[in-house]
Amino acid sequence: MQQTKKYLWIGLGIAVIGVAVYLGLRGTAEHGKKNDGGIQSVKTVVAEQKTIPIRVSANGYVTAISTVDVRPKVQNIVRTIHVKEGQFVKEGQLLFTLDERNDQSNVEKASAQLAAGQADLADAEQVLKRNEDLLAKNFVSQAVVDSSRNKVEALRNTMKANRAITQSNSIALSDNRITAGISGRIGVISVHPGSLAQPSGNPMVTIVQIDPIMVSFSLPERELANIRATYPQGNAPVTAQLSGQDAVTGKLTFIDNLTDTQSGTIRMKAQFDNAAQKLWPGGYVNASLVTREVQNAVLVPAQAVVTGPVEKFLYVVQPDETVKAQKVDVIAIEDGYAAVEGVAAGMRIVVEGMKNLRPGVKIKEVKKEMAAVYAAQPPVGT
Repeated sequence: MQQTKKYLWIGLGIAVIGVAVYLGLRGTAEHGKKNDGGIQSVKTVVAEQKTIPIRVSANGYVTAISTVDVRPKVQNIVRTIHVKEGQFVKEGQLLFTLDERNDQSNVEKASAQLAAGQADLADAEQVLKRNEDLLAKNFVSQAVVDSSRNKVEALRNTMKANRAITQSNSIALSDNRITAGISGRIGVISVHPGSLAQPSGNPMVTIVQIDPIMVSFSLPERELANIRATYPQGNAPVTAQLSGQDAVTGKLTFIDNLTDTQSGTIRMKAQFDNAAQKLWPGGYVNASLVTREVQNAVLVPAQAVVTGPVEKFLYVVQPDETVKAQKVDVIAIEDGYAAVEGVAAGMRIVVEGMKNLRPGVKIKEVKKEMAAVYAAQPPVGT
């Protein structure tokens, strides 16, 4: 029993010491905020005047400039596959070879018919020449010469037809060699040696152009006038930010001719060089561009702007080291700074320590060791 009472007294003593320490620390913190004379400790900055770019951002997605579905022109059996899935190919590179035996025999047959026709034509032309010579000597009639001439003309027409047949069969033979229509990366190959490839079936493979590549995004329609005024040539620089990677820069190449009536936005596209393959079709990125510049804007840290019940305002330091609530209009916020109207460059603005601040309160510049305390406070009016 005595042992239990001993522990109770020890616990009570620790609790008393803890309360004393808490009250002492609280008193020190409160003293850091206000001294005995009611002076508020704050941190201030001087409003600056600069020309700032206004950047707008939007979620975008990466799209290929060109996508080609590879299909055969005619139904045929796949004989050889010359590429692998995921491989980069160049325009004109051989992808597949189909069974060409039937087309090869048709070419040889047509070539033989063409050669036979040429021989017949040559013989007919010689006969015509001999008959013309005999007609000149009155050894044959005109009808014999006319008959020879008609035969030559018929054989010449037959030669034209045979040449066309030979050319057609040669084209059909070449169709068995399927090549890449563009340079890019191939996807999944849907056929195998021995598969039946059909013009109306699924693509044998799809080629996607990787470099250059496009990013598609939409901006509010109010930004269109700013973009057209800032970039008359339409080549606005566009930045694409990928998660965990460095941003890449391209150029605006397309503005849609219609506004989306549902969202009030306009679709745009930017082209990017993509030799390093940082951008991948179908991926999501954050696209941004500078739409305009605000000339001679008065800048203050965005955290200095207080959002009141009705309006936004700044605490401006007066000559007697008191503060005044000055109404402002925020034109834009960029890189942590707010461009505002309602104050002039050179004015001292309270940027930290505004939680308990009121108009007319006297202030002093916060000590360096207290700056971290005020910096951790949430913005006023949020």
